[in-house]
Amino acid sequence: MTAPDLPKIDLHLHLEGAAPPAFVRDRARARHIDIGGLFDEAGGYRIDGFAKALQVRDAVAGVLGTPEDYHALTLEVLHRSADDGVIYTEAFLSPDFCGGRSVIAFREYVAAIAEAAAQAEAERGIVMRGIVTCFRHLGPQRARQTALCAAEAADGFVRGFGIAGDETMLHPRDFAWPFDAAREAGLRLTAHAGERRGPEGIRDTLAALRPDRIGHGVRAVEDPALVDELAGRGIVLEVCPGANLALGLYPDCAAHPVGRLRDRGVKVAIGTDDPSFLGTSMVREYDRLAQAFGWDEGAFRAIAAASLDAAFCDAKTRARVADRLEPAHA
Repeated sequence: MTAPDLPKIDLHLHLEGAAPPAFVRDRARARHIDIGGLFDEAGGYRIDGFAKALQVRDAVAGVLGTPEDYHALTLEVLHRSADDGVIYTEAFLSPDFCGGRSVIAFREYVAAIAEAAAQAEAERGIVMRGIVTCFRHLGPQRARQTALCAAEAADGFVRGFGIAGDETMLHPRDFAWPFDAAREAGLRLTAHAGERRGPEGIRDTLAALRPDRIGHGVRAVEDPALVDELAGRGIVLEVCPGANLALGLYPDCAAHPVGRLRDRGVKVAIGTDDPSFLGTSMVREYDRLAQAFGWDEGAFRAIAAASLDAAFCDAKTRARVADRLEPAHA
């Protein structure tokens, strides 16, 4: 089977970061919003380093000002993912972008996104679930408000809570309260760590926040004892090679540690992160990994099966998606 034909699972997707440039330009033009400087000469997003990526995400969210915008964006993103063979995805949703951390407004945005997800599932078979996400660089107080929004929105669609943003700022323990609140609301937990900070960032995150999964986590490879701990505990890393390469963490895919981590027994899921910002897709990720590490269809099916095992969906949804992963999940 070719890369587009293989069934895939993407557990690490920022919805705003998947917004196609043309989609954002059309929305900005309709609202007379000046987005000068957002795009490069080729029409893609102008990304130069991690801080710029955060600024671009904020700018895109500023154009997407209504639940209707997010309904349209979700449909666009899910149809593109389905074209790449993605059958299940979990997307990060932020009250900072959707309703300004108002519980009532956020629920309106979530309802619009969930409605679009149901439509895409009916049309293309792709299943989406949401992970409400706070941002480390915005501070603990905003994270608390985000956790309250997450607790109120928790249902069959909103299944998780996480933290993203600049992991060099503050300490994971500063966000223990939001994670505890989300856990008490029945949400599963994930946390970005081990991309901009080294292994100590992952250790601190595991101790303070007790997440089910780690977003990125690739710098664990610098600490063999931590690699063994991750493997022993079965903690899945949501690895996004294209994002790591785009931000200069590694010179090329062959130098990326995902192969070494997997060889050491760490469970990995492959994600796209901000695919429109970074010029990537699940097909491109699969193609690069196959070329760099010689992974065949069996390897990718095993990764998809491990990803589904780590997904935050309910058992009924998991079984339904598993049927489409056969024979990998059998």
